[in-house]
Amino acid sequence: MENQMCEVVLLETSDLHGVVLPRSYADQSAIGQGLARIASIVREMRQINPQTLLIDNGDCLQGTPLTYYHAKVNDTAANPVVACMNALSYDAAVLGNHEFNYGMPYLRGAVEASSFPWLSANTMDAETGAPLFGKPYIVREMPNGLRIGVLGLTTSYIPNWEHPQHIKGIQFGDAVEAARQWVNRLRREERADVVIVSYHGGFERDPITGDATEPLTDENVGYTLCEQVSGIDVLLTGHQHRAIADCKINGVCVVQPANEGRFLAKVTLQLAKGESGWTVTGSRSELISAANYGPDEVIVRIVEEVEALTQDWLDQPTGFVEGDMMITSHADARLREHPLIEFINRVQMDVSGADISNTSLFDNHSKGFSQHITMRDIISNYVYPNTLKVLRISGRDIRAALEKSAEYFKLGAEGEIVVNHSFLTPKPQHYNYDMWEGIDYTLDISLPFGRRVTKLERNGRLIAEDESFDVVMNNYRAGGGGNYTMFQHKPVVKNIATDMIELLADYIRNRSRIEATANGNWRVVNGSESQGMPLDRERPRE
Repeated sequence: MENQMCEVVLLETSDLHGVVLPRSYADQSAIGQGLARIASIVREMRQINPQTLLIDNGDCLQGTPLTYYHAKVNDTAANPVVACMNALSYDAAVLGNHEFNYGMPYLRGAVEASSFPWLSANTMDAETGAPLFGKPYIVREMPNGLRIGVLGLTTSYIPNWEHPQHIKGIQFGDAVEAARQWVNRLRREERADVVIVSYHGGFERDPITGDATEPLTDENVGYTLCEQVSGIDVLLTGHQHRAIADCKINGVCVVQPANEGRFLAKVTLQLAKGESGWTVTGSRSELISAANYGPDEVIVRIVEEVEALTQDWLDQPTGFVEGDMMITSHADARLREHPLIEFINRVQMDVSGADISNTSLFDNHSKGFSQHITMRDIISNYVYPNTLKVLRISGRDIRAALEKSAEYFKLGAEGEIVVNHSFLTPKPQHYNYDMWEGIDYTLDISLPFGRRVTKLERNGRLIAEDESFDVVMNNYRAGGGGNYTMFQHKPVVKNIATDMIELLADYIRNRSRIEATANGNWRVVNGSESQGMPLDRERPRE
């Protein structure tokens, strides 16, 4: 009997982070990404091949003023992201780490409003051990009898970042162990001919060379999944915001579609049916750029009402700046204290009562504050829904944290300060370089890692290693995020559950006017400054 043949297409979005419309919230300029553009690709792919599955790999509910407005200001309208995903008939979504940012009531409401299941085999109710929303996987049977299993997994590193009250009663199990258990069940009990693992996590090794690219934690275990779990045909990944396609690891077809709807990931499977059933005879992955497609009108209409309310809210004035708080060079703002950074640290110290603070310039898109500050300015500069914690740490911990931040820099071929490649790939990690207020310090980038803090004082006195200090920082850093392990398991003196965006807005509103100042309590040098090296040679390159 002649073998029966078929072709199946898998489509993946990941790390959409609430980007729906192809417009920047900072200045309303057009952007070549977003779910509205992705929707046009999805509709085209389905016309070409009706045997198509659409999966979201996580981190879709948080990340833009649109999602913040709906979660924190006015949730009377339907969840805009979920409504769009319903309209696109997603087959399933996977829980990402940012799905928990707005708390469980908000997440539960989003899940209940979804016409598709949310999957995560290793995110479990701590009491029962059952998957959080009851669905570790789905099985789709095609008209020709082909059975496709899709298993969801989530990075287990979430407790290191998330606010404890947001994940109370939830257990994040080992993704590899969960994959072994559930892939086996899909193959044996569910009789799945094809097994797709959609993992909100990335790769700890280079997919091509196998070289280690990540610290040895459980945050990203994609490479291990491909090597150690048998029975996986395709691994859909995310979390790292990387663009990965046309790649296989140990025979497993892998893909990752970057972030914010820049690409739609497409996996094409060729299958043949013989006497023993369906088998995969070929697979390939590719990325389709959203920039080449116009926005889907249905998606645009779904969000237009809540989008209009969001835009009105963003343009509400909150206060004024005396002086210059604009960022003209993100590089310079990380080499010399910028008024915006000092301002954020001062707000953190004011609301917490702590005398020492650290914060980051999260990305290279922040423009700082112009003379008239609106909510749009605040959200454009502080892009994460962080809360604050005050930790009691030692002088030794402060020094270790500064040494970790100093790894952000290295010296270039001509002795200039540049950004360390490890903070740029596999994704930019500008948010993992901290700048401090309340202490005086110098980082000398000409010195080896671990020996770059050449000055560390408070009030003109050397900080002793065994001294204790109360330091305010965001919840991500307080949990050790960014491999700041020196902060893990330290006493929490105060927990401030209000989002930093709200704290910043309230601080500005209450004072009406804020002053742009920078006291220059820290410096980054390259060891040649004392010999008259021009400052413009110290600008970090990327």
